[in-house]
Amino acid sequence: MKTLFSVAVACLALAQFSASAIDVDGIVATVGNENILRSEVVGEMQRFRMGPDADFNTVRNELIDRKLILKAAKSAKMTMQEWGVDNRIREIIDGNFGGDRNKLIAALALEKTSFPEFRQRIKDDLIVGAMRWNMVDKFLSAASPAEMQEEYAAHPDRYMDKAKVSVSVILMKSDDAEGKASVDEALKTDDFASVARRYSADTLHAKDGGLWKDVDANEVFRPEIRDALAKLAKGEVSSWIDLDGWSFLLRKEDEKTARVRSFAEAYDDIESNVRDARRKVLYDRWLEILRSETYIKTY
Repeated sequence: MKTLFSVAVACLALAQFSASAIDVDGIVATVGNENILRSEVVGEMQRFRMGPDADFNTVRNELIDRKLILKAAKSAKMTMQEWGVDNRIREIIDGNFGGDRNKLIAALALEKTSFPEFRQRIKDDLIVGAMRWNMVDKFLSAASPAEMQEEYAAHPDRYMDKAKVSVSVILMKSDDAEGKASVDEALKTDDFASVARRYSADTLHAKDGGLWKDVDANEVFRPEIRDALAKLAKGEVSSWIDLDGWSFLLRKEDEKTARVRSFAEAYDDIESNVRDARRKVLYDRWLEILRSETYIKTY
C-alpha cells in the first residue's frame, strides 16, 4: 500500500525479484514432452512486474495454459507472419523505449535474454492471442438487456464510485523550523498552491500546487493524514503534522462520498463484465478440452 510519505519522498520504484529467487531451479510442471522450470515462472512474474506476493502456482498454471495453446496452434498449423512480429516489436520499442532499439537490447541484457529469445516470446504472444480470438472471442455475442440487469443487481459493489478526496500538501523537513515559519507567513497573503510551488519538497506534486486530486484516502494516505483530513472542512488548512522526519501541511480542496453509479452511468462497464464472464466460460471449456488431450503433471 502506498503512503503519502513513501510516494512524496521516495517516489515509486518497480519491484524487483532478487537474484536469489532463481538460484535453485527445477521442474515445476510437465506439459506433454515439455517442461516448465521454476526460473521460467519467476521470469514471467518479472516480465509483468508482479510483486513478491504474487501467487507462484497461479503464474505456473498460466504458463501451462500457454503451452497448451501453442501446442494447439501448431496442430492447427497456425502461422504468424514475420512482418506482424516485426510491427509488434516496433510498437514495443516506440512505446516503452522512446523508439531506441539499443535501449531494448540493454534491457534484455539485464534480464539475460537474447533478442532472438525475446522475438520468439513476442511471436508466441501473438499466436496465443490469435488462437484465443479464433476459439473464444469471435463467438461472443452482444450482452442482452436481461443479462446486464442481472449483473447490475447481483454486483452493485462493482459499480460503486469510491469516496475520493482532493487535497493540497506542503511537505517540509520536520527540523526546518525556519522553512515552516516562512510557509506560515506566506500563507497570510498568498494562496496555498503558489506557496506549495515555492516551498514544498514534494517533487511529484509541488509543480501542481501540491495537489493530490481525487485520491482514495484509504489507499494513499497514512492513518495520521486521514484523521487530520477527516476533521477539515472544504477549504480549511490543517496544522503541521510530523511523521518520520517530515512535516505535512494539508488543505482539503474537495471531497466526494462513495455512491453506486446508475445503470445508465455504468452501462459500458456492465456490458464489459457480462462479456468477460461469458469469455471466461468459453475459455475454461476450451482449456479443459486441451488439458484432456495432453499429459500434464505439476511438482
